[in-house]
Amino acid sequence: MQPDRDSAQAFARGCIVAGSVLMFGGLVLGALGTHLVADRVSSHDLASYETAVLYQLLHALGLVLLGVLGWSTSVTAQLRWSARLMALGMALFSGSIYLATAGAPRMVLEVAPAGGTALMLSWLLLAWHAGTRIRN
Repeated sequence: MQPDRDSAQAFARGCIVAGSVLMFGGLVLGALGTHLVADRVSSHDLASYETAVLYQLLHALGLVLLGVLGWSTSVTAQLRWSARLMALGMALFSGSIYLATAGAPRMVLEVAPAGGTALMLSWLLLAWHAGTRIRN
């Protein structure tokens, strides 16, 4: 294989594996939320927890999409940063909510907006990549 193709393959593999594992984790956390968390937290905290699960699931699927797109087009800086920011955003946004729901000090939630911002930027970078790399 060529170096560019090897790099694209490594990027695709990393995104698809990470996205799949994060999707699995989101499903497990969603099930735990239904069976364990719901009886232990307020309805407001449960709604936040469910939002964290939803965002993790959607963005885990987004990572899989990035991997497939990188394999089928090319791996650009925009695509790499989109993947990094998507992973970081999930960790900060969903992770802080999971930690707070598990009993960590509420101040962990202060990083959630930074995670949400990272997720938004990741989608803009994907749009930039698609707008410049996908041709008719």
